[in-house]
Amino acid sequence: MKYTSSKHANSVRLLGLGVATGALMFSNAASAETLTIWSGYPEMAPFYEHVAEGMKAEYPDLEVDIEAIALREHEKRVALGLTSGGEGTTVIELAGSTATRYLENDLLPAAPDAIADFVKDPANFGSFFSDTASYDGTVYGMPLFRGQGALFYNTEMFEAAGITEPPKTMEDFTTYADKLTERDADGKPVVSGWSMRLSGGGQGIAEKFWINLFQFGGSLLVETDDGMWKTDFANEAGRKALAQYLDNIYVNKTVTPEMPADADAFERGQTAMFIRESWVIGDIAAKAPDLKYATAPLPVGSIALPTNLYVSGDDQDLGWAFAKATNDPENLVWLLKNVGWLPNRSGIDYSSVTGEQPAFAAFVDYPEGYKFFTLPSIGPIEEILTRVAAQLTVAFGDPSLAGNDEAIDAVLAKTNDEVEKILDREGLLAK
Repeated sequence: MKYTSSKHANSVRLLGLGVATGALMFSNAASAETLTIWSGYPEMAPFYEHVAEGMKAEYPDLEVDIEAIALREHEKRVALGLTSGGEGTTVIELAGSTATRYLENDLLPAAPDAIADFVKDPANFGSFFSDTASYDGTVYGMPLFRGQGALFYNTEMFEAAGITEPPKTMEDFTTYADKLTERDADGKPVVSGWSMRLSGGGQGIAEKFWINLFQFGGSLLVETDDGMWKTDFANEAGRKALAQYLDNIYVNKTVTPEMPADADAFERGQTAMFIRESWVIGDIAAKAPDLKYATAPLPVGSIALPTNLYVSGDDQDLGWAFAKATNDPENLVWLLKNVGWLPNRSGIDYSSVTGEQPAFAAFVDYPEGYKFFTLPSIGPIEEILTRVAAQLTVAFGDPSLAGNDEAIDAVLAKTNDEVEKILDREGLLAK
């Protein structure tokens, strides 16, 4: 058996070539003797290498080519590859909401009966996960892991600021951020109190706003009883959520769009707290093992984003064998311990990991009544998130909005109109 992992830079370069020659790239990426793994998370490459190594006894001649690149580039690659066709066998990571567009157009095959039975078995997966791996009642994917948000906070910075416990309300977040921010002589923040998602990939901006909005009782989209969708953010909850961003940027000056952000900033001590998924735990262990930090559940609940594996190509049995192997108990424990993404399979004993790493507690030992939401499995979800993110990015850069509820409401109303037009165009808007 051989396996290779593409370095991020090389993968991006290959993608660039593939934009012009998409069909050729897809064909070359997977030969008849090679199983190709397409991942949108570079940190997942070691996991797939571990799975491939475990298949060595049963498949001694198997070659596994692991191509793990940044999510946005991965999504473009999948769009090019699936629509242009190709040879070989590819195992593809996709969120259930993203896969819908390909399932609607018959670009991904259904799972074989044995895999479908495994996925539908409630002893293996709760209905939330088996449903997101299915379309119209048919199983198309193998559930693997999920993203779930929680608060990461620097305990040394909290202690220095005299803060003894994590924030319990969204109002606490703003109060704490003000206390935790380090500023220069001119009052300019040099260490942000709360790293909010203000720039970067479009979909991520909207998702992070949705998490904050959810704490205030709102939601970007809500499904109605007839299976249609309506918006729920051009209201008081939306105003509070957007106002909190603007207050932190322009009133309290705890963060700016230009400041270092996200996991890298947290690991370097450039921010005191931020909301992120559990994979950060593994990232900290690898990049900043001496960092003093803890995690905490969010005030109301969190987003949960299940990611599944789909198989495309001419030797699907081999692809599904790999997908099934990812869910072996030993592999899932390895995934949680070494990567930090939360496995979706039930009935696995993860105590050996949670006992060693208390930071996982916020993700698995959340309070009773803690709520979850996920991205709707509708075709235009990414277009909706992209449009919402575009409006938010403009708002984050407009200081005149801070403290101006009427202007904030206008931004939300304009964004709401854009979302409703997309839903209406797709026949998904609730009447």
